[in-house]
Amino acid sequence: MKPAVGFLSLLLVCGGAQATEKAAPKSVATPPPQAVVTAPRTLDELIAVMEREARKAGVDPATVRRVLAGFERLPEVVELATSQTEHERTVAQYVSLLVSAERIELGRSRLGEHQRLITEIETRYGVDRHTLTALWGVETRYGAALGTRPVVRALTTLALEDLRRPEFWRGELLQALRIVERGDIAAVGMIGSWAGAIGHTQFMPSTFNRFAVDFDGDGRRDLMGSVADGLASAANYLAHSGWQRGEPWGFEVTVPDGFDYALSAPTPLRSLVFWKERGLKRAGGDALPASALEHRLLLPAGANGPAFLVNRNFGALLRYNPAVPYALAVAHLGDRIAGGGGFVKAWPDEPAMPRADRQELQERLAALGLDTGGVDGIIGSLTRNAIRSYQKTQGLPEDGHPSPGLLERLRAQR
Repeated sequence: MKPAVGFLSLLLVCGGAQATEKAAPKSVATPPPQAVVTAPRTLDELIAVMEREARKAGVDPATVRRVLAGFERLPEVVELATSQTEHERTVAQYVSLLVSAERIELGRSRLGEHQRLITEIETRYGVDRHTLTALWGVETRYGAALGTRPVVRALTTLALEDLRRPEFWRGELLQALRIVERGDIAAVGMIGSWAGAIGHTQFMPSTFNRFAVDFDGDGRRDLMGSVADGLASAANYLAHSGWQRGEPWGFEVTVPDGFDYALSAPTPLRSLVFWKERGLKRAGGDALPASALEHRLLLPAGANGPAFLVNRNFGALLRYNPAVPYALAVAHLGDRIAGGGGFVKAWPDEPAMPRADRQELQERLAALGLDTGGVDGIIGSLTRNAIRSYQKTQGLPEDGHPSPGLLERLRAQR
């Protein structure tokens, strides 16, 4: 929820590159709208509610009154929270945007500048230095785009005026007050995204209070002013999300002719021996490496695009932000910072699908008796399973990929 690249990482994929995981994110994204409920509509009403909730949460009610006194609304955050504007990009466009030559070179420079610090964090938490640096680069352009809005004002405005999710915003506001009360960041100095994400690695307040660490030892968890605290907190989050020390996130592979693309369904993960027996090789022709981790086949642009075997470390990136293009951008940027090359297989020349087309795709699949999980334009696991079922009846590669060509085929079946 930030105007920096970190939050755009999720907004930009709301078009043609949807999340394919239902993981628990670090609350960088606004949750799905809820039904309109009764909520405080004035500042006095909100303060009264927040004081009651503060007592239950162990926060001094006096902190609520002190911090919210003299509140001034931020009208633009409500527009941003409720806007239906979509940024339509394919996975290829999205990854190219974030894994630019400039960002690669700047990442190498920042890694060199902070090498001792990042090595210490890598040793402590087990997250490799290149991935951690890449995450920093994707989230805030290595600290250059931390956000510009007062977090408490933004969250207070949203708690009062975004009636679809008032409880969510009150919860994040309460967590922001906890940060202030603990002394980590002063209210006036807590500047971040329009929806309250904070610091070099853009934590929402609730995630801050769970996973932020004081790595520089100054007694405060300062994700805004301390690169050490920001990067170590991100590494701590990834470690708690299942990151495996000494293992890569995955790698690009080539798929043999006649391959059963139904195996690209997200679960279960399988051993590399399983994938080797089915003819997969490293892109470039090398045999698959040894690894104790199980992997799954990822086809972010379908059977015609690059293919990847990914493991639990990729899953940890998805917990940070549950959108495959985001995780792939961080993973690939890390590889490029480490000196690796671009993808071997080219991305298909395929436009992003507008929301209306994605909804039509779901409608047509549903008309065939296939369960898409609703007609909302969001291509999740149920829609992809429905696509695979349809592809099977048509003798197509069962990659579950929504594409303009697939929609045209469905239209032709009227």
